[in-house]
Amino acid sequence: MATMRVAQIPGAKREFEIVERPIPVPTPGTVRIKVEACGICHSDALVKEGLWPGIQYPRVPGHEISGAIDAVGEGVNGWSPGQRVGVGWHGGYCGRCDPCRRGDLFACVTQQVTGISFDGGYGEYMIAPISAVARFPDDLAPIDAAPLLCAGITTFNALRNSGARPGDLVAVLGIGGLGHLGVQYAAKMGFRTVAIARGKDKEPLARQLGASIYIDSRSQDPAAELQKLGGANVILSTVTIGDAMSAVQGGLAIKGTLIVIGAAESMQLSPIVLLMGSRSVKGWYSGTSIDSQDTLAFSARAGVHSMNEMFPLERANEAYERMMSGKARFRVVLKMK
Repeated sequence: MATMRVAQIPGAKREFEIVERPIPVPTPGTVRIKVEACGICHSDALVKEGLWPGIQYPRVPGHEISGAIDAVGEGVNGWSPGQRVGVGWHGGYCGRCDPCRRGDLFACVTQQVTGISFDGGYGEYMIAPISAVARFPDDLAPIDAAPLLCAGITTFNALRNSGARPGDLVAVLGIGGLGHLGVQYAAKMGFRTVAIARGKDKEPLARQLGASIYIDSRSQDPAAELQKLGGANVILSTVTIGDAMSAVQGGLAIKGTLIVIGAAESMQLSPIVLLMGSRSVKGWYSGTSIDSQDTLAFSARAGVHSMNEMFPLERANEAYERMMSGKARFRVVLKMK
């Protein structure tokens, strides 16, 4: 029986272990993907630490998967072996529940999450529901594509649904795993792009990524600086610190929106700021497979690139700790060969 290597979590709060498993056979409605690269995301801690209710072990994490279809299950049409594909956080949808019937596929009641509901991409092969699969361009390398299937789609999809128009002032709070992509997307979409981060040392990178204006939140009041510019139509918050999010809300323009995509435990909102300017705060879910497909296509055309550190599968524990340390610049990717 042919086997594959995977990095699995045997139980909550346990280390990754590299094991041999039989190569799985695709079931009806699924495809088997030969994984070429898989990004490591902070959300993988939900598996590692046992934080997702009802998760079953052993589990192979990973929801930033790029590779090629290796085999197709019964009833799968329009997809064939050899096609280059990716799979992100959204693990597919049923198409039958009320949210799906209303077109809100991301809110499907099945709540399938790649690498949590079923085994993900920390391995040489994986099985994915066809509704979770995205095509991606031939001129996009697997290593480049993988992080775009989580960090990329989250920032790209939030910005394109923000209501901002080319020429509008858009600020990106934080230049990290999400923010370094958010600045690029904002600039490539034609927004007047402001980057906000702590320290003057980050300014050269921010400008290299496409920001036309940089605000050092350590030495400047970001809200006041944004108001000097006329206020931000959109502030995309990629940080995970509630105080940093709270500090920028006063920088919104009239009818401006603070879009939160970085998970923080809490933040403070000023009712006066919201009321007096008809301002709003909203969260944004990453997106479905077609959103991933759009993200990959736009990134290839516009030249948006993730900055990655690469590790072989055998060093999954080291790679995970590097990501969790916050010192990676900026995404960590497992390479299968």
